[in-house]
Amino acid sequence: MAILVAYQVMEDPMAVIENPEILLYSRIRKSPYFYASRRHGVAKYSVYNHTYHPRHYGDPVAEYWHLLNGVTLWDVGVERQVEITGPDAFTFTNMLVPRDLTKCRVGQCKYVFITAPDGGIINDPVLLRLGENHFWLSLADSDVLLWAQGLAYNSGLDVTIREADVGPVQVQGPKSRDVMVDLFGERILDIGYYYCAEFELDGMQVVVSRTGYTSELGFEIYLRNASRDGLRLWDKVIEAGTPHGIEVIGPCHIRRIEGGILAWGCDIGLDTNPFEVGYGYEVSWMVDLQQEADFIGKEALRRIRDNGIDRKLVGVEIGGMPLGSFNDGSMIDPFPVYVPGGTEPVGKVTSACFSPRLEQNIGFAMVPIELAPVGTELAIDRPGGLVPATVVEKPFIDPKKYVPKQDLHQLATG
Repeated sequence: MAILVAYQVMEDPMAVIENPEILLYSRIRKSPYFYASRRHGVAKYSVYNHTYHPRHYGDPVAEYWHLLNGVTLWDVGVERQVEITGPDAFTFTNMLVPRDLTKCRVGQCKYVFITAPDGGIINDPVLLRLGENHFWLSLADSDVLLWAQGLAYNSGLDVTIREADVGPVQVQGPKSRDVMVDLFGERILDIGYYYCAEFELDGMQVVVSRTGYTSELGFEIYLRNASRDGLRLWDKVIEAGTPHGIEVIGPCHIRRIEGGILAWGCDIGLDTNPFEVGYGYEVSWMVDLQQEADFIGKEALRRIRDNGIDRKLVGVEIGGMPLGSFNDGSMIDPFPVYVPGGTEPVGKVTSACFSPRLEQNIGFAMVPIELAPVGTELAIDRPGGLVPATVVEKPFIDPKKYVPKQDLHQLATG
């Protein structure tokens, strides 16, 4: 009888809790800003780099509009910093990534892939070069620290690899410039897009970069001694931002998808190579096969380039009723992609949302190369049923990144 009752409960759809709570306990790491960001009413957490990550604060769409029109603060302490130092730090770091780091100056940031021997993408961090032999890798969600330490062990190179006590926050949106000037002074205006500089703020040591996860004007503040000073920095940013209407939000995936920004674990991963992501990286600086450095995955990527790819990540416009915001729990699994009239999936939608500005469902889909041309008609099985879809260019908005690249000196402060 007990077995029968248990079986009936398992089969009863009413027993499914659609939005189960996440357990807060000591086993999962906390961001240096965990207790500060909680004060603003975190509505949903996920776990990212073994750390609790605030995903939103109740209304992701309202957060999207505030990002577009105002200024926002994000707890992104989950972006753990792998620090590489030592006499051979440049040689080692240049071995990790397909970009040619001889073209990365001290004080410059680069978006990079970390590639596996077969060309798969282990991570896609922002790299900060703080010195000739001093690098931070600001990580997406995978265990790069263990990978790098393992490679270094028998490499014969004199390097030190550790997780630095550094925690970033993001200050993003059109009014971010004004908040940052109030915090750091006019010198902040000298930082170019994808560059960084050292600052001191009330005795706290920080690195400020012109980077972010939004394709909007924005900054990241990397706090040294973050485990000690995290709450102090948070309160200073809130204090400076309050006159400008600052709001605390989670990562804005609507804006990420509009801007064509990839999410590791969703759009890319170990089973994806850089040439499949659809931005022409086989003929660009992201994968420099002509450089002298013998980076990990070089031979595999050369073969893939020469042989060609058989699938590609494309932009798609998706029919049907408006989707959610992606980080609201509305996309538990990828959506299957079909040839119209087909019965077997040929690909998958990896990220998707409703764009309020475009008034359109948009997303990324990994599809066979023959279905990748713009204008190709597809069918996608999304919540609500099978709907038509069309391959379109990505990014969907501001593909040349004119907004985040703006000259800070030329922006009006009003």
